[in-house]
Amino acid sequence: QVQLVESGGGSVHPGESLRLSCAASGFTVLEYGIRWYRQAPGKERELVAEITNGPGHTSYADSVKGRFTISRDKDKNTVYLQMSGLKPEDTAVYFCNGGYLYKTWGQGTQVTVSS
Repeated sequence: QVQLVESGGGSVHPGESLRLSCAASGFTVLEYGIRWYRQAPGKERELVAEITNGPGHTSYADSVKGRFTISRDKDKNTVYLQMSGLKPEDTAVYFCNGGYLYKTWGQGTQVTVSS
């Protein structure tokens, strides 16, 4: 079964860190790229970070560059999003997306940043 399952969301204060996980099944994170998106209430879904298949090149939205890091563990078939220096504007539901033609989506995990 092709599936992506996110975990690791939560509520934190500004400046703190969280690590999100995206566990893949039915395909490997080496053969297909993975993207992290987020969607805040009333806003469009935003592409946050991406790691390609094969060599695993990474790219980031300007809003998170220097604060977020995407990585993968081929043994665990999992992609991570390490988020540091969190800001209230990072509050959103975070989704991972990938697989063949990027057709597979996870269920989302809530990240809330507030003082």
